[in-house]
Amino acid sequence: MNAYQVPVDALNHILFNVLQAPRQLAALPAFAEADEALMRQLLDEMGKLVSGRIAPLNRVGDELGAQWHGGAVTMPPGFRDAYQAFWQAGWPALSAAPEDGGQGLPAVLDAALYESLSAANHGWTMAPGLLHGAYECLKHHGSEALKSQYLQKIATGEWLATMCLTEPHAGSDLGLCATRALPQADGTYLLNGTKIFISGGEHDLTDNIVHLVLARLPDAPPGPKGLSLFLVPKFYADGSRSAVVCERIEEKMGLHGSPTCVMRFDDARGWIVGAPGKGLNAMFVMMNAARLHVALQGIGLLSAAWQKADAYAHERKQMRAPGAKETSPSGDGPPRAASAPRGQRSRAAASVGASFIIEHPAMQRTLNTQRAWLDASRVLAYQTALELDIAKHHPDPARRQQAERWCALTTPVLKSACTHQAFHGGSDCLQVFGGHGYVREWGIEQHVRDARVAMIYEGTNEIQAIDLLVRKVLADGGAGLCALLDHACADLGSGALAAPVSACFDRLQALTRALAGACAHDATLAYWVADDYLRAVAIALLGWAGARLEAAADAAPEPQRWRAATQALGRWVLPEFDMRCAIISQRLPVAAP
Repeated sequence: MNAYQVPVDALNHILFNVLQAPRQLAALPAFAEADEALMRQLLDEMGKLVSGRIAPLNRVGDELGAQWHGGAVTMPPGFRDAYQAFWQAGWPALSAAPEDGGQGLPAVLDAALYESLSAANHGWTMAPGLLHGAYECLKHHGSEALKSQYLQKIATGEWLATMCLTEPHAGSDLGLCATRALPQADGTYLLNGTKIFISGGEHDLTDNIVHLVLARLPDAPPGPKGLSLFLVPKFYADGSRSAVVCERIEEKMGLHGSPTCVMRFDDARGWIVGAPGKGLNAMFVMMNAARLHVALQGIGLLSAAWQKADAYAHERKQMRAPGAKETSPSGDGPPRAASAPRGQRSRAAASVGASFIIEHPAMQRTLNTQRAWLDASRVLAYQTALELDIAKHHPDPARRQQAERWCALTTPVLKSACTHQAFHGGSDCLQVFGGHGYVREWGIEQHVRDARVAMIYEGTNEIQAIDLLVRKVLADGGAGLCALLDHACADLGSGALAAPVSACFDRLQALTRALAGACAHDATLAYWVADDYLRAVAIALLGWAGARLEAAADAAPEPQRWRAATQALGRWVLPEFDMRCAIISQRLPVAAP
């Protein structure tokens, strides 16, 4: 299949017609120059770069992969040149502050960039994917000496960064980390230990790699409160190399273009970031940024899978669809941006009277449902990116607080729901191909393999559900979530989705209050229902996004294309909400709404 094509027109419609991003950003003095014309120009250039330079490397990255030899990692052909062009053109620095070498542009543009990069080449995108989080972590917690030496290099992407958390015996439970940091007389620390699952721990894309490492000081107490954060570069300022060794790279189901490294620290000299024992505080700045990026990966991977499936469905003929008119065996479907190279074979095999796959109701349902997920997820993720900027820059403290609440509640929802749909929805897209989908030459199976890990890393989806319900919702008795829904209700409009989504909001608020009361008497209850609760919140918020899409459909270049997706959301996505609520209700001691 041909390389991914960035759907710039769709991104423009969501940003400018659905979310009216320039109007929202106009209230933020920091983005006074980020008008619609500038944003459109940037999206156009992004589309050219991603579709023309990054996407064509996806297949070679998967088939050849990153290669480890004697502690060194060589990236797939073309990866280094593409990355060097990427950072030198200023793309990693889009949302970084100008004083740090950045362009000071809104985070929503960064979101659109990384969604598109992930769709085009997930393996390649893993390399710069942690830059934003590493930048924020160092900017807020690093010493002036560290910032002067490393911050601009990270902000611009000249140097890449890693997040070294996981150890062989300590996965999600970071409190079990055993890597040690021994203080030295000169103020540095010597780190000893092994970290696993380190994306980009070693590579040849950049001249230096900055490792951010969780470790324990000699007098630190056990558990997560005893962890501190340290910076250890691959190379020091004098050109000498640190005692950080890549022992091997993992053989993985997918993401072959991204080296997942086992990193050993042997008296590796580094510097503390933030206060002793406050490592998780500093690291969570990086992890929260990474979780939104992983949600965008999910959206991008589903977009890539859908694009291939849609092209194939318009090109492949297979039996006669119910009610279809007689068609010629030589008839072609409409031109597709990503048409299949084996199309001639497909058409030659089609018999007289066959229909294009897209004419079959089952295939229309599959493709429209996945497009509904795509459209609504983009709206929700891009609004969250806008809220990040509002939380930082809005002059009204109350509006900043509202934005912080939105981001805190939607980030785990997005990470979980979007990555779940990337894998399961991507599998549905593979189904459109039939047996051809299981064959490597068509490219769809790679998206399914690559997508699976996103449900695991940066906090498994089960942990996201616990984070949402236990730490975010129940912490205030559900008041924050209910306030978010009250605010969102004002944006529902008067379309076909408005009433059912409003009903979902009402039921979710009542269920949340009932759940908060029940959990006060049964501490384990929240853990039993957390996954279902997150899904219920996700479906309700997707309904909100669908109502926004419905209201703006007339402004789209192809209104019917957008209406078909919102209709699919109402028919085949929203009904899951009632199922999730029913599962939760039957666990409550008293029947809930």
